[in-house]
Amino acid sequence: MDGRTREYLKGRFGDYYRRADISPPPAGNEREWGYITWSAGGTTMVRHHSLLDLAGGGDLGGFLAAERPRHVYFSAGRYDDPGAGTMGQKGWRGSDLVFDLDADHLPGVDPETTSYAEMLASCKDALYRLLDLLESDFGFEDLEVVFSGGRGYHVHVRRSDVLGLGRRSRREIVEYVLGEGIEFDDIVTTRAVTGSAGRRSPAQKRTLPDGGWAERTGERLTAFLEELLAMDEADAIARLREFDGIGEGKATAALNAARNNRAELEAGNVDVHPAVYGLARHLFEEVVGAESAPIDEPVTTDINRLIRLPGSLHGGTGLAVRRIERSELEAFDPLVDAVPETFLGNEITVYGREETTVDLRGESFRLPEGVRSVPEYVGVFAMARGHANKTGE
Repeated sequence: MDGRTREYLKGRFGDYYRRADISPPPAGNEREWGYITWSAGGTTMVRHHSLLDLAGGGDLGGFLAAERPRHVYFSAGRYDDPGAGTMGQKGWRGSDLVFDLDADHLPGVDPETTSYAEMLASCKDALYRLLDLLESDFGFEDLEVVFSGGRGYHVHVRRSDVLGLGRRSRREIVEYVLGEGIEFDDIVTTRAVTGSAGRRSPAQKRTLPDGGWAERTGERLTAFLEELLAMDEADAIARLREFDGIGEGKATAALNAARNNRAELEAGNVDVHPAVYGLARHLFEEVVGAESAPIDEPVTTDINRLIRLPGSLHGGTGLAVRRIERSELEAFDPLVDAVPETFLGNEITVYGREETTVDLRGESFRLPEGVRSVPEYVGVFAMARGHANKTGE
């Protein structure tokens, strides 16, 4: 990015901040603040400031309008002295639990071949899985969901009982969300079976209890068996034989067990037949693969992490970092709703450094190499991503 382009973007970011109403996060005065400037290197981080240091009396809006930063961050951590020059001097009080989903890290996404719109769609699917895990399995409520302004989403948990969690406890949460280190036998509950006369039998019953990965697996098992029972038997057996270790005999036995033990299966009993238990083990692996959330582990485990400020602009796209109400998530389209109004209604001239396509506000713009007049929000996006430079007027 050349000097003219940096100065143009810095100026227009300043125009945005003069009009924006941006509020700090809860306990903003207990957090460290940092920002990246529009220097030639593009990565100069200014940090170890309190909100009072940064904003001169706490006027965050005034600071943003005057400094016009490229990126703005606050810490997940809360401190006695957030402006101290080293982490050891700050006096840690606790940290929000923060989850980051970045399309770059999603399985099956190749940033070189996947379009920006497709990457964001994949990331939103992963976000739904993450929210389901946090809300259903952990019981977290009042989550703050944020579009990062770049390639993903952030989720903030600020419940009082998570603030004091250390790195090891946060790592355990990460492993659960990722589905790492969880074995099928870990989620199965085993109990002794009592005979009809009240005497204890040496037999045992293995069940999938309510909640968590066990309940997810149980639901998948019963739904899958119902699908099989609705099929022609030959097709159902062929479908079961697609699983490793399940031949025709085990497939037939699993179908018979499913027909004769529906109530037991719905209650979570996977010991109605060894073939059913083996099938449940296979489906558990599918469930973890399909319903885990590929979060960025270091963001969640780092109690001192800096995270983007909602309402600020992302210097790599020119899009806004947006808080999203849970009820509005389904309708939220980052390529429409995160485009700042400041950049609407104007045409600018840019020089395309390379041919690229920009999809914003429901339209697709092809920018060839060379000089081109485009809507300003398209030009800002292309310049921020390094595809174009600002021309002289």
